[in-house]
Amino acid sequence: MMKGSQQQWPLLVPPPRTPGKEELPIDIDSSIPVSSMSKPYSDSQIEMSGDFVRNPSSHSIQSKSSSTHSIKGVSFREGHDLNPVSYGSRGASLGSNPVRYGSRGASSGGFTSSYKEINDEDARLVYVNDPGRTNQQRFKFAGNSIRTSKYSILTFLPRNLFEQFHRIAYIYFLVIAILNQLPQLAVFGREASILPLAMVLFVTAVKDAYEDYRRHRSDRIENNRLASVLVNGEYEDKKWKDICVGEVIKVSGNQTLPCDMVLLSTSDATGVAYVQTTNLDGESNLKTRYAKQETQMRTPVVGNIGGLLIKCEKPNRNIYGFQANMEIDGKRISLGPSNIILRGCELKNTDWVVGVAVYAGKETKAMLNNAGAPSKRSRLEKRMNKEIIILSIFLVALCTVVSICHGAWLRRHREELYLMQFYRKYDYSEPEVKKYEYYGWGMEIFFVFLMSVIVFQVMIPISLYISVELVRIGQAYFMIRDDRMFDKSTNSRFQCRALNINEDLGQIKYVFSDKTGTLTENKMEFQCASVGGVDYDNGKDISTEDWQTGYSVQVDGMVLRPKMTVKLDQDLLNLSKMEHTNEGKHVYDFLVALAACNTIVPLTVETSDPAIKLIEYQGESPDEQALAYAAASYGFMLVERSSGHIVIDIQGKRQRFNVLGLHEFDSDRKRMSVIVGCPDQTVKVFVKGADTTMFKVIDKSLNLNMVNATESHLHSYSSKGLRTLVIGMRELSTSEFEQWQSSYESASTALMGRAKLLRKVANNVENNLKLLGASGIEDKLQQGVPEAIESLRTAGIKVWVLTGDKQETAISIGYSSKLLTSKMTQIVINNNSKDSCRKNLDDALQLYKKLSNVSHSNDGGHGAGTNQLALIIDGTSLVYILETELEEKLFELASKCTAVLCCRVAPLQKAGIVALIKNRTDDMTLAIGDGANDVSMIQKADVGIGISGQEGRQAVMASDFSMVIYTSLPTIVVGILDKDLGRGTLLQYPQLYGAGQRGESYNGKLFWVTILDTMWQSVAAFFIPLAAYWDSTVGVSALGDLWILAVVILVNIHLAMDVIRWYTITHIAIWGSILATFICVMIIDALPFLPGYWAFFMIAKTKLFWVCLLGIVVAGMVPRFVVKVFVQHCKPNDIHIAREAEKFGNLRETNAETEMNPISDLPRSTATATT
Repeated sequence: MMKGSQQQWPLLVPPPRTPGKEELPIDIDSSIPVSSMSKPYSDSQIEMSGDFVRNPSSHSIQSKSSSTHSIKGVSFREGHDLNPVSYGSRGASLGSNPVRYGSRGASSGGFTSSYKEINDEDARLVYVNDPGRTNQQRFKFAGNSIRTSKYSILTFLPRNLFEQFHRIAYIYFLVIAILNQLPQLAVFGREASILPLAMVLFVTAVKDAYEDYRRHRSDRIENNRLASVLVNGEYEDKKWKDICVGEVIKVSGNQTLPCDMVLLSTSDATGVAYVQTTNLDGESNLKTRYAKQETQMRTPVVGNIGGLLIKCEKPNRNIYGFQANMEIDGKRISLGPSNIILRGCELKNTDWVVGVAVYAGKETKAMLNNAGAPSKRSRLEKRMNKEIIILSIFLVALCTVVSICHGAWLRRHREELYLMQFYRKYDYSEPEVKKYEYYGWGMEIFFVFLMSVIVFQVMIPISLYISVELVRIGQAYFMIRDDRMFDKSTNSRFQCRALNINEDLGQIKYVFSDKTGTLTENKMEFQCASVGGVDYDNGKDISTEDWQTGYSVQVDGMVLRPKMTVKLDQDLLNLSKMEHTNEGKHVYDFLVALAACNTIVPLTVETSDPAIKLIEYQGESPDEQALAYAAASYGFMLVERSSGHIVIDIQGKRQRFNVLGLHEFDSDRKRMSVIVGCPDQTVKVFVKGADTTMFKVIDKSLNLNMVNATESHLHSYSSKGLRTLVIGMRELSTSEFEQWQSSYESASTALMGRAKLLRKVANNVENNLKLLGASGIEDKLQQGVPEAIESLRTAGIKVWVLTGDKQETAISIGYSSKLLTSKMTQIVINNNSKDSCRKNLDDALQLYKKLSNVSHSNDGGHGAGTNQLALIIDGTSLVYILETELEEKLFELASKCTAVLCCRVAPLQKAGIVALIKNRTDDMTLAIGDGANDVSMIQKADVGIGISGQEGRQAVMASDFSMVIYTSLPTIVVGILDKDLGRGTLLQYPQLYGAGQRGESYNGKLFWVTILDTMWQSVAAFFIPLAAYWDSTVGVSALGDLWILAVVILVNIHLAMDVIRWYTITHIAIWGSILATFICVMIIDALPFLPGYWAFFMIAKTKLFWVCLLGIVVAGMVPRFVVKVFVQHCKPNDIHIAREAEKFGNLRETNAETEMNPISDLPRSTATATT
């Protein structure tokens, strides 16, 4: 014990090297910090090694549900058959069986890639403050100018046209327009034939040009921002675009970093700096970065800096890793991720930093993770392209038949061509006889073929695209005006920025979601605590009046209060003021641990009252903030932090604790610890972490009853969906402290294998702990998230969460959001080599097969009991998997999982995960996020959704300007207003969404059925009047009027048969179009200067005209009507059943039941309804 040992006090003075993990490079392969906010979701963790799967623990824990059940698992052993293993339950048991791959304990051997020696071939040499020498190497490094625009003045026209002509129909219309320019083929006016397409291309080009102009303007603003650069011993303003690798840059507080910089010094004497990385990983919490003490003590604020050489890795996309070393005075020191600050980060709570540019412009990690702005096309558009090709083939065949028939006709009438109009071989009107309107038998056939193409172009009308675009605009209007998608807090509405992918929303199969700010509000609230075996779960919210008189401290005449309040338990509050009792001492240590065992930075915030300031806590983890606010509310307020000490105001008394060392979280230990010198001159280690690891290092012999009680409280908190932490402490003797200090110094200065050595030091000091208690924190989810994910899963939509957050945090959120459930077997992949990734993927696939076989045998071979899998994989593993041959195995495994959770992933890795699905399936993907780090993912998915006005997808919207209004208008109105089912029914039965995924309303089969139907209608419309008037003297104009009216009536009645919900405007559009057609025909035929004068009035006086019109409609519609009735009554699908339920009596009112198809059914539905 060191109490009272004055001669030992110098040991508590911080060593020259800055203590704490942030001075040390983080091992991205095996030491990625993992949050402690671990919910005790499972103690029965299955570990896999080769083909052997074992259950290392027989603990069972409390489920979030209230029911009692046992955990079913599967044990595989070499040479043994499969045997189901039942893990006993205690109370309610949570049936999560995580399978963890890639054991990376502190004792595991080998160095990670982050700490291998950098080869000269793979290295970038940066001479500090010598940009000339730095850039005179084999390859000149990139400048700091960036470009996010798609086009330049020279490339705009060809590239934009190339993108627009991805629509096959545009190529078709272009060919038609070109053919119509030839005098021999001109069917329509030359200008009229090219004007519609030209207008479409022009308007789209103008829109694209404006969008790219905005990008150019943004780039120009970014490139012309000013930075303070060291030039000839003085700092001068320099435009960002002119910064070079090797230059020394000074950045002041609240400024944005212009490039990727290695820190040389900061305004803090210990070299600490704080940055906000929202633009990189979406996290708003402050991150801590450090300058090396060797450069911190050497580098002045203003002056010449030289003689330093940095050897770093080549530019890469990994925002969580950095591999480098620095040569200074003949000594080589290692650099890691904590020593570099990246472009786009903002400097916070730090007056200034000085650093050297190592990556600039397009080579910065932020720009390497920028995937650009691709153009998106909907599945409907892609299918239309294929069908247009089919129709084009049919058109060519039809024109071929016409040209052959024409050739035969020319042969038969070849002697009459001398005098026949348009085919006279010679022109006798002039003195010199010339050939006239005849080019020979072969050329005439060829010209007729081309003219037929022009005449029959209506088979692929440009008005189709007009109608589709107008329908999309109408749909977008109603989505924007939907009051259910209006956010009152921000007074903002839904925005539809990509009008050409509206219809894809009904066919989504995969949803890729960010976590922070998307699923959660990123707000943690302290709810309860177990201290000394006593459950303090009776906290009450602090009212406004209580807050005004709540805990505060006086500093220099100012009143400081915590910015956030927590639920306070009165008994715990009373004990926090009774330090001299045994119970009070236990509570004292617990609350000191909450205030000290973190990396929180306290900031002061002004209020409307100048005499009152608020203490705001910033840190890497929002749950650390919640714990710090809890300690402050109970009278243990953290008011000051430096890298060497912290100051805690304890019940009005300011006490200083020297921070001697800090061991951050990692994925193996699942805990963090801080070694502090206390005011009573003792040295203590405070530890907090997940219960699964903390109870292994707790000395249970001290108080077994307390341990058992705390475990029971943890299960209770977990059942409420709270994130839990266990808190422990140990007082170090003089010899223990000296041993730790020596080991810590050796590990922190090691050039190779540093993370492994630090884990070993941490494990040695984090043992035989005294249990202080546990905490329960609520992670505030966005409203309706659990219900939404559950409905999506019921609808057959797979939800993948891609986050830059720590693994334990993400898993905990997975449970509270219902992404992960107690029925899922977890497969966790954390690896640091390609070979281990390959082996673990193979093992996981083998495990899936074994679990499937067991489920198959248990359910009698029906396959209904297939085990649900959840894949949890980190960004380091994805480095070795994406864009390699292992992608196929990852896809095979992930596609078999019900849920996928990707942790610690870089922005471009998110896009890579989306591409994993897009490139291998035809399933529609949707990505949703709220930060700049989600842009790549949003752009890569078929449908991208940005939250709260963040970067959204702006895809191409084309508009056409020519139609035949009496057939297009009804289609547009119905397309905008009609809907299959009501909102209530769709929410009640999410399975109905499967109809869109299966393409029941639009697929290849329906396309060909529709083609046959329209061919039959064409036959009826053409041959009935032809047969009726075969021997009559009725002219072509009168017969043409009959055909026009028949076609319009057929099209509109055809549409009316498909309308589900009739509105007034629908009636007006459909029946009004028919009426408008009659009126137009009568007006045109009443004009004496037009061909066919009075033709309609002559033919309309006869009964035969009306009989033919009625006969065409009946004959054309009967087959479709019969098939439609047969399908809906004899083979109804889910939509038909639900629609009838809505129409003839609400199921919820009649207590009826509708049995829906499972999502995995084949496209043809066989649902039945029972009452």
